[in-house]
Amino acid sequence: MADNGGGGSSVGIVAILVIFLIIVIAVGVFVFRGRIFNRGTNVNVNITTPSR
Repeated sequence: MADNGGGGSSVGIVAILVIFLIIVIAVGVFVFRGRIFNRGTNVNVNITTPSR
């Protein structure tokens, strides 16, 4: 049997950290773009009672 060495688990940890960083950066860019273009959700709700 071939031995892969002791660095196998650290490769998995690095891969998880890289994926996590990519997700954080993607969310940050999405929020930053939203603030630049100021796409605030303006909800105008006019509630009136029906006239009888």
